[in-house]
Amino acid sequence: MFPLGKSKSTVGLDIGASSVKLVKLDHSKNGYSVSAIGVRELPPEAIVADEINDREAVIFNIQSLIDQTDPKIRDVVVSISGHSVITDKFTIDKKNGPEAEQAILFETEQRAPFDVDDVSLDYHVIKSDDETNKMDVLLVAARKEYLRTYLDLIEDCGLRPVVVDNDSMAILNAYEGNYDVDPSRVTALVNIGHDVTNITYIVDGLYSATRDVSAGTREIYNAIQKEFRLNPELTSKALKGEMNDSIDPDMFKATIISASDELVSGVELAFSYFKSQSKIESLDWLVLSGGGALIPFLPEYLQSKLNIPLELANPLRNVDYDPELFQYLQPEKIAPLLTVAVGLAMRKAR
Repeated sequence: MFPLGKSKSTVGLDIGASSVKLVKLDHSKNGYSVSAIGVRELPPEAIVADEINDREAVIFNIQSLIDQTDPKIRDVVVSISGHSVITDKFTIDKKNGPEAEQAILFETEQRAPFDVDDVSLDYHVIKSDDETNKMDVLLVAARKEYLRTYLDLIEDCGLRPVVVDNDSMAILNAYEGNYDVDPSRVTALVNIGHDVTNITYIVDGLYSATRDVSAGTREIYNAIQKEFRLNPELTSKALKGEMNDSIDPDMFKATIISASDELVSGVELAFSYFKSQSKIESLDWLVLSGGGALIPFLPEYLQSKLNIPLELANPLRNVDYDPELFQYLQPEKIAPLLTVAVGLAMRKAR
């Protein structure tokens, strides 16, 4: 949302708490095609709740990912999330130019939990109504200190951040670029990360709201590691379904379900709040992305608890790629994990 430069090709770099994901897309009149994909896992405590605890490890793994995918990459589109970032939608009288910016700045002051002088902000007019003389505005604001720390990290990797986006908007961008948005259906895009779950709502075919749940897959990871006494590497393999012959499947499933209680409760609460605020009776569709979408039994458990039709996101659905170029990754099997990175790579740097 915060353009910082230009780029010929678009590289989406998603730095999560458990892994770094990279997708390079070539843009053409016919759509998008993948020219590079890479995923690299981070040490378990390198990033916790958006706090970078081991900066050197994060830089090393980002640089290693660049080297293994395309060493020529310099310009990247990145995203931020967490408590230092706010995403909000509001309605104001139709205005243009400086008047609009002044009105949006006033709204930011009312909504931001921090001093407006300390934030960088961007906005987008979602919808304008001539009859009511009103317009719906999407606001994204980030604390300058947090943004600067993040950009310094990227630049210390030898990279140039040409656009800084927001995780929720990247997820929405990936969805709109791959699916026909049904305006008659209320859809929730649920991206389950390691520490945070982003929920983005689509109503009447347009962005409606965003909410973050302070729970993700870390509790599941810790529970599996403790229950089966595994090291970090084996724990990751277990959660990828690569140790079915080594651990008891019933206990494995029971551990995942038990450790998901906080996550499920957080999502249920977020849904209830949204329905109450938006005066919507029910959600019609749930699209699941992020690392949580790939954890065995979790999607099925979520669907049974929430009682909402669910599908796994495929951000490569309308993207061309040669499977033989990425055999070691099998993009179709890890597609939900790439949602933010694909959404970022679909951006056109200005």
